[in-house]
Amino acid sequence: MKPVERAEILDPATYEKMRDDVRREVLQAKAPRRVHVGPHVTLLFENRRTIWYQVQEMLRTERIVDDAGIRHEIETYNELLGGPGELGVTLLIEIDDPAVRAVKLREWRDLPRHLYARLEDGTQVRPTFDPRQVGADRLSSVQYLKFPVGRRAPVAVGVDLPAIAAETVLTTEQRQALDADLAPDR
Repeated sequence: MKPVERAEILDPATYEKMRDDVRREVLQAKAPRRVHVGPHVTLLFENRRTIWYQVQEMLRTERIVDDAGIRHEIETYNELLGGPGELGVTLLIEIDDPAVRAVKLREWRDLPRHLYARLEDGTQVRPTFDPRQVGADRLSSVQYLKFPVGRRAPVAVGVDLPAIAAETVLTTEQRQALDADLAPDR
């Protein structure tokens, strides 16, 4: 997937005028890319538009207007995009109760190693991830992963960590969205 470029970033005034419409459009783009696997694990497959939006929102929230700061945010968020044949994913561990979440993040420390994308031929593809995202004794509730699927959209995603094992079969709409993201010209 091609990275977001500096020339695509809007100035604050222009973005503010468009923000409500952009937000609606990006939420629609995220909908088929959001996959729940069991009650606590959500995978959000990222693409250029979702990353562009995150950059714009960060610039707005942090009031970043200098070119160096803008370029830093672009570089940071572009790292979430998959390269050729990869799907970039934000893993969200969703547990509302902070005490329960703290316990589970320790118990599920190896979760990134237990995620998979199942391809049409049955192959399970494991994600790559930055081991710095996993602390010595606990997992962060947000992780960034890349599934090297080789331009083949998965048919399912799952977790094989025994305590929370689950698999979600992707809908036709979800597979079409991921197929579009894997297209060579994206």
